[in-house]
Amino acid sequence: MTTEVETNSDPRLTVGAKINFKWVFLFIILGAAIPFLVTGYTTFQGTLVMIYAIAILGLNLLTGFNGQFSLGHSAFYAIGAYTAAILVYHLDWPVYVTIPIGGVVCFVAGFLFGLPALRLAGLYLALATFALAVAVPQILKSSHLEDLTGGVQGLDIFRPDVPAVLVENFGMTMDQWWYLITFVILLMMFWMAWNLVNSRSGRAMMAIRDNPIAAASMGVNTSLYKSLTFGVSAFYTGIAGALSAIVIEFVAPDSFTFQLSILLFIGLVVGGAGSIWGAIFGGLFILMVPNIAEEISTGLSYAIFGVILILVIYVMPSGIAGLVNMLGVRLKKMF
Repeated sequence: MTTEVETNSDPRLTVGAKINFKWVFLFIILGAAIPFLVTGYTTFQGTLVMIYAIAILGLNLLTGFNGQFSLGHSAFYAIGAYTAAILVYHLDWPVYVTIPIGGVVCFVAGFLFGLPALRLAGLYLALATFALAVAVPQILKSSHLEDLTGGVQGLDIFRPDVPAVLVENFGMTMDQWWYLITFVILLMMFWMAWNLVNSRSGRAMMAIRDNPIAAASMGVNTSLYKSLTFGVSAFYTGIAGALSAIVIEFVAPDSFTFQLSILLFIGLVVGGAGSIWGAIFGGLFILMVPNIAEEISTGLSYAIFGVILILVIYVMPSGIAGLVNMLGVRLKKMF
């Protein structure tokens, strides 16, 4: 039986692999040093890359590791963002508290959506999630919810000041502070995903992806695991959405259109389906390449973006993570 989603990544990227702590340590050192080596706007862009990477990782857990298609993750991104914005704007909650709450709200929403979606698979599930992505921005614009969501005007929120001790001793700016917060959250989310994928639950998720009938025959509760994976995926995306609302300090329905779902899916494919750390490459791609295409030609930016995307997929069918892994294997053989 063919699988719903096939990944061409090296199996070591998905299960049973050991963490090379030397590379992890180097990644942490370089990542923490970036905001002190670049300008403020570049630091802000780096923060957005990490936020997108968290959302792509959540989508990857659903699609790359569990085999469920979703074109509606912009809806969960919006729910996480609006949860944080509403709590800060209307209830004056601390912004730091709203980040996990945004994730929890999205987990519940994703799990509940995953229950009726159990009857759907493949293109039909993609169509259902597409409907979700189209509906949520319109709901947020509704006049009935305008007092809560701000309607088409959205909501403005403001980040608290950087702790005085960091400003006085290190001269830390707002962009640097939120870059480091996002970086810590990114590391935590990647660590959680790694442990999940390499656990008994992770093996059950991938068994469902590879052959749901065989997984069910071995005693895997496919319905429960599919719904839970949907919830966990939405949790990651909600965390990303809450961070986005706080970092950008503004939310509006038009920021969470279906185009965002497409970009997240592109980031998943380009970074590498079934690869945890490939989400970083996916985040870089969906933030940087559209800007590069815009700089080349404003009128033909989408055409240029499409050409670049086709070339990337042609050259790296297993994503950037798969290419890097393949090059690493070849270099080991050579030396």
